[in-house]
Amino acid sequence: MDTPRVGIPEHLADRMTMAEQHEYLRARFARPLTRRGVLRAGAVTAGAAAGTGLLGGAVRAYADPAPAPAPSPSSPELLAPAAARVDGRHVAPFGRHLAFGADPRTQMRISWQVPLAVRRPYVRVGLAPWDLGLKLEAEVRTLHTPPLSPKLPAVDQVYLHAALDNLRPGQTYYYGVGHDGYDPADPRHFPGLATFRTAPERPGKGGRAGKFTFTAFGDQGVSYQALANDQLILGQDPAFHLHAGDICYADDSGAGKPTDVYDARVWDQFLAQTESVAASVPWMVTTGNHDMEAWYSPNGYGGQSARWTLPRNGFDPARAPGVYSFVYGNAGIVALDANDISYEITANTGYSGGAQTAWLDRRLGELRRTPGLDFVVVFFHHCAFSTTKDHASDGAVREAWLPLFEKHGVDLVINGHNHVYERTDALRGTRVGRKVPIGGTTDPTRDGIVYVTAGGAGKSLYDFPVPDSYEGHVKDLESVDSYFWEKGRVKRPERVEWSRVRYTGFSFLAVESEPAARGGRPRLRVTALAENGARIDHFDVVRPARQG
Repeated sequence: MDTPRVGIPEHLADRMTMAEQHEYLRARFARPLTRRGVLRAGAVTAGAAAGTGLLGGAVRAYADPAPAPAPSPSSPELLAPAAARVDGRHVAPFGRHLAFGADPRTQMRISWQVPLAVRRPYVRVGLAPWDLGLKLEAEVRTLHTPPLSPKLPAVDQVYLHAALDNLRPGQTYYYGVGHDGYDPADPRHFPGLATFRTAPERPGKGGRAGKFTFTAFGDQGVSYQALANDQLILGQDPAFHLHAGDICYADDSGAGKPTDVYDARVWDQFLAQTESVAASVPWMVTTGNHDMEAWYSPNGYGGQSARWTLPRNGFDPARAPGVYSFVYGNAGIVALDANDISYEITANTGYSGGAQTAWLDRRLGELRRTPGLDFVVVFFHHCAFSTTKDHASDGAVREAWLPLFEKHGVDLVINGHNHVYERTDALRGTRVGRKVPIGGTTDPTRDGIVYVTAGGAGKSLYDFPVPDSYEGHVKDLESVDSYFWEKGRVKRPERVEWSRVRYTGFSFLAVESEPAARGGRPRLRVTALAENGARIDHFDVVRPARQG
């Protein structure tokens, strides 16, 4: 959908960066801030709070400093009078979603939404549902979105966040969110309680290695299929979930242009849809092309910073909230923002000035030197390898990041962008190092890296140029004619031999990390499941046994 909405000539829109679009939109739509109300734009409303009694020690919660949206589009002062008019008993929280801090063993971030401003929002935490004795103030982040299209209303959104530190590794906690007039500890609100579990202590740090599962997909949006995938994911009992960008599709075009039609209300629908899983499973997102929302900040990520609290250990959390890493058990996870390097969709290309790629090089090296860590998994949006007719592969990813993946021995790469499931053989560079049939096993230290496109989370599906080939319907081909994007948005044809599994359907990944038994080899068991629960692919990634 490319309905013009801001009166920019199309030939200029094609050349505008996200920063230029942001300045244009602010100049056209921003309205002066008032001085009314008790909230301030982007301000932290929760001071430090400490509590005891959960562990016999202190659990600390604080306002995790996040990059604030630009003051003119984000105007909580316009919302504040509602807090004085509406009885908090009649305002129900929704859209709860968890995320790890930089250390999943001791840090958890709880986020949620209210339909309008409330007084003194907070979270209660405890070791049992009847004992939520720790009460911690929340941080308020608000967004104001003007009617960016004649058919859309102005939208005001209120997001709340609490960051918990000093938690006990491997511990299950109960929590509830509330505000003045709405107490989650009230028995009437018990159905709104949820749990989270911190990561176990890592091997070599006094912990014992154990198996765990995580799930992953990209390109979800709001749909029946998206909801079906969520419920299947919950059934996998994952320790966390990776969302490889294009989260809700409030910006339905995703071209990174001022002509994109943007409806902020879709975020409300998405967070309500996802709550059944994300309220108990840390929902670790990164940034896709549909997640660049120029109104909120110069790089388009101000909305993401208001809605999510993610680990702040990337190269620049203020500019790139979707770039971070964490370690869970024996696996290191790295999230990247491929908008920074894309040759296909260039509105944000180059915004980091190479800082993200330099950080990636350093961080992968650090992870490989981490004691007790077997696997490194990287996820981001734009595909390194895909053969669909719609987006195919981005040559910039191959040029900038593949050499680093190989240098540091990355074990698995997960992408979205193409709304299908596709999986490569083990690749060295762009060539097949070893064929990995369905049910096969590969050693990345010997064979190369497997790349998975898991973009079938819920949005409309794409097409392959050749027939599907998946478990129970194998149609191996010697090669597939496809293309990749070169600099200048040029499509370069290529004939590839690496497209091993293709499935045109809604699906997701479930990955079980299995530490090595004594003298054995650590293993990633990777499974792709369709929205009806049928298995469409599975393979194992193993590494040599540790020495010593």
